[in-house]
Amino acid sequence: MTERPGVLRWFWYAVGGRLPERYHDWLLHDTTSKHWKARHVLRSSVGIVPLCLVWLLLPAPIQLRLAIVLMAALVAYFYSCAYMEESIDHRLSRHGFPPRTGKRIRREKADEADAEARARYIAIYRHQPGD
Repeated sequence: MTERPGVLRWFWYAVGGRLPERYHDWLLHDTTSKHWKARHVLRSSVGIVPLCLVWLLLPAPIQLRLAIVLMAALVAYFYSCAYMEESIDHRLSRHGFPPRTGKRIRREKADEADAEARARYIAIYRHQPGD
């Protein structure tokens, strides 16, 4: 079982801090698991949401504050998602993993899943009569 960081360590990690080496297995899981994209968006939210809350408190009409928050969040999430793979690979390399480790592991997992799906397809739909 991989050791998970506590809440405070996770927040430190989410804002770009380094985790101790004992969390490396969890770090690989976090950046290459089935839900790695959702995890990335959640980590990005740690920096985006507080800024949006501050902008909601500005002394201005509520429509203006909401428009500022909406535009800022859209731009922040757009860039966060547009450079998702690069950001994750940079995060992994800062923790001592070789360059492009995350991309390689995700590709290997996808290839395995494709091979399994292909084998199931062949077993079901390419079944020869008389077998």
